[in-house]
Amino acid sequence: MDVVKTNWIRRYKAGYELRNEVQRTPGCQDFAMTSAYTPDGDYIGDSRDAYRLVRKRGIAPEKASREHCVCSVGFCEKEQKWYGWSHRAIYGFGVGDVVKDGDCTAESGWTDEYLKDHPDEDKSLPVGFRAESMDDAKRMAVAFAESVS
Repeated sequence: MDVVKTNWIRRYKAGYELRNEVQRTPGCQDFAMTSAYTPDGDYIGDSRDAYRLVRKRGIAPEKASREHCVCSVGFCEKEQKWYGWSHRAIYGFGVGDVVKDGDCTAESGWTDEYLKDHPDEDKSLPVGFRAESMDDAKRMAVAFAESVS
């Protein structure tokens, strides 16, 4: 899908913008769609996703890695937590949180067969991993987002 034209952009003080864009998919009719982006231009989702994450929860969305095209983690200054999410779930992690048996952070979300060929895709954390810093909490948020995507 390619953006052919941007009809309008509305920027919010909360820290995101909505863009109404004309999208083109080869072999299909062009269509207009409103999407939410970070101020840096990273895709968040639809307007409801952005409102819930940014306005309601106070999360500043970002991509889990440079290779990703969708924001799936973000920091909440007020709570001092890193959040990870997908369309299915959201969860916050702070200093002192521990990975327990059965937690999504302990599972990669990939099949064993896939991980044999792509071991670098496994972002899961070992049971007992404890967030000693905000960087560790972010690792937990990334692992969560990867497992529920």
